[in-house]
Amino acid sequence: MMPNWTLSFAGATLDCVRRHLFPGDGCEAAAILVCARVPGPRQRLLVRKAVLVPYEDCTLREPDRIVWPGLWIEEAIDLAEAENLSLILIHSHPGGLFDFSEADDQSDARVMLGLFEALGSLHGSAIMIPDGRVRGRLYAQDGTCWPINLVSVIGDDIDLIWTGEHPPSRFADRPVAFTSGMTRELGRLRAVVIGVSGTGSIIGEQAARLGFGSVDLIDFDRIEPHNLNRILNATQADAGERRLKVEMFASAVASHRGEGVATAIPASITSREAVLSASQADVLFCCVDTLEARQMADFIAQAFLLPLFDMGVVIPLRKAARGMAIADVCGRVDYVQPGGSTLLDRGVYSPASLRAEYLRRTAPGAHRHELEAGYIKGMIEEAPSVITLNMRVAAAAMNEFIARAYPFRLDPNGHYARTGFSLAASEEEFTAEVAFPRSSLGLLARGDLEPLLGLPLLKPRRADR
Repeated sequence: MMPNWTLSFAGATLDCVRRHLFPGDGCEAAAILVCARVPGPRQRLLVRKAVLVPYEDCTLREPDRIVWPGLWIEEAIDLAEAENLSLILIHSHPGGLFDFSEADDQSDARVMLGLFEALGSLHGSAIMIPDGRVRGRLYAQDGTCWPINLVSVIGDDIDLIWTGEHPPSRFADRPVAFTSGMTRELGRLRAVVIGVSGTGSIIGEQAARLGFGSVDLIDFDRIEPHNLNRILNATQADAGERRLKVEMFASAVASHRGEGVATAIPASITSREAVLSASQADVLFCCVDTLEARQMADFIAQAFLLPLFDMGVVIPLRKAARGMAIADVCGRVDYVQPGGSTLLDRGVYSPASLRAEYLRRTAPGAHRHELEAGYIKGMIEEAPSVITLNMRVAAAAMNEFIARAYPFRLDPNGHYARTGFSLAASEEEFTAEVAFPRSSLGLLARGDLEPLLGLPLLKPRRADR
């Protein structure tokens, strides 16, 4: 069953909270998580900021008890009020109890009432134990309480902590990669594939056959005869009817997984419909051939605290005595974690390259003029899709996801923020997360704040309101 309620952290945010909650003295400590929400229907809370309660302000700190002043809750309320954000009060259990104590229940009964009087939203409480696992619960204004089913932490690793209707999971109990246990857990997760063409159809095929519970397919394009050499499951009949790529692929998935697994979203990722769909994901796979679409995927990953796997292939050419020759055959997989380096930081796109792409699409004459005048650098065209190369990069991207969610590498995952390969040179290179510059897009855990992603083009139309 898919989780009804999820609490998501960027890895860096959880690390900060964990260091504060376990200062090494063996006593409890506390913090307040200020959380945004996704636009629904799936209920996800996104930790935007952590208010750390100073140890010296606590009137009591013991191994199994803590008392701290309400002025820190007032500060958190001030931060949350303007956007009607949710607050989750979190404290540590240094002894390792991965459950709420009777004292926790009594504290919530007093504090939650005051929270709802000051801020009419959705609030909750959580505990953390020394290994970093978090367990949470939520409250409605009438006092009804229910568990957070899944706590996800998107860092170098993708940590999934299940509670609620199942016994609390331990990190030691995590499924092993490539086993039936992994398949069962994937059945509770949603993958979103942006772009369902040469590479995206291969990613979609892998996601469906690995067992993801839901696979959302985002693409507005239709199948044409020249697509048939690279889009899995596409037929001559599909091309003759100019069938939507996503509808064809959803039908193909239904033939072996059953109805309801794959969902077709025939829209551009720059549309509100597609962004709303992507916000519901547990993982994003970006399989597009435009920089604008990659920028949107970059924004979505930050705004909704999602792991993003972006991939691309290219075959640069060189002049030879008898015309043109292949200079290399290259592929790239980037793993982007919220709060870490972005695709913009890594040079996958830039303001200049986005402008050049826009000109090429909307004003080819002006683009050609600026290219000849030297105002725009010559752009390496995306290679015509080659199915063997597409399969190579798609498999690398899906294995990268598995390595993050079900670690199997000998070295830490932080060493592999980018993987690049050259088939011509038979080489593979890796770049660590710390090697990239890190800037802020100003979108971290923005959630459902309108306009979505801070972009006016995504404002709801009057009929949507």
